[in-house]
Amino acid sequence: MAESRDDDPLWGLIRLGSLHTPMAVRVAATLRLVDHIKDGATGPRELAERTGTNPDALARLIRHLVAVGVLAEPEPGRLAPTAMGEVLADDHPAAQRAWHDLGEIVARADVGFTRLLDAVRTGRPTYADVYGRPFYDDLAAEPRLRESFESLMACDQHVAYDAPTAAYDWSGVRHVCDVGGGTGGFVAAVARAAPHVTATILELPGTARVAREHLAAEGLADRCDVVEGDFFAPLPCKADVMLLSFVLLNWPDEDAARILARCADSLEPGGRILVYERDDLAENAGNERFTELDLRMLVFLGGRLRTRDEWAGLAARAGLAVESVRRLPNPTIPFDLSLIVLAPAEEVS
Repeated sequence: MAESRDDDPLWGLIRLGSLHTPMAVRVAATLRLVDHIKDGATGPRELAERTGTNPDALARLIRHLVAVGVLAEPEPGRLAPTAMGEVLADDHPAAQRAWHDLGEIVARADVGFTRLLDAVRTGRPTYADVYGRPFYDDLAAEPRLRESFESLMACDQHVAYDAPTAAYDWSGVRHVCDVGGGTGGFVAAVARAAPHVTATILELPGTARVAREHLAAEGLADRCDVVEGDFFAPLPCKADVMLLSFVLLNWPDEDAARILARCADSLEPGGRILVYERDDLAENAGNERFTELDLRMLVFLGGRLRTRDEWAGLAARAGLAVESVRRLPNPTIPFDLSLIVLAPAEEVS
């Protein structure tokens, strides 16, 4: 096929419709090609020996990775990662190699996009169609996948929680409960900013273990405890503030409303629910990062990103109302997030 210009609409459509490049990047991540190259294996044959792959097939993969700018070949037979390829190194701060590794949970779930047509026709996630059981059931049944999920969730420590912490007045708050609080990044930020506040994290067992380790390392274990549990069941404690960070986007409206209702039931008088995620899908309809994540939520879990109006409707289903929304820049990820404050509906005029 003749080489086409980048601005050629035919070539642009072919590139958009390509499955081979996304899979080539995932295979490179899975084989740790960039790490092997940085470790001195700069030739295709040596890389094949290290990765246990077919030399000819690997050489063909490498040619494509060079063509699309992930790898470079400064001289015949010697490979080097490009600036983009460096992102696939294990020690890169963006931690993208694990997110693209086909042996890890997220890249594994990406295979569900081969059933995107089914998701669009039914409105249901396709993970179970590919792997035989829903996403969270798969984690519960497979220790290796659960460990992968816990490891990737530990990456939430790279999300900067200073902005939402600074955006809220904690002076009248005594206790905070972070529902589905991951490894404790948000709670740790709150505890540092408001030394009078105590906190509880509710998480699944494996992630709870990582959260305890994180809080202990931060010197916060005496003020922050971690409880193992399910946020669809009655919550284990009352709190002045309930935190939901990157939780509700994982669930369809019916389940998300149930989670909010559980949080509302556990609020102390005058309490509030703080939701930290995106609230501006309508404003970002042309933003590929937003629309991609929205489709991922559909395919993986049946969840969704929501517009401002959809947030209001979801809150109403749980007897709540949106009290305020504040858009906050986050320096560690490529889009802004919002702090959405929900209150009992009767307390919002």
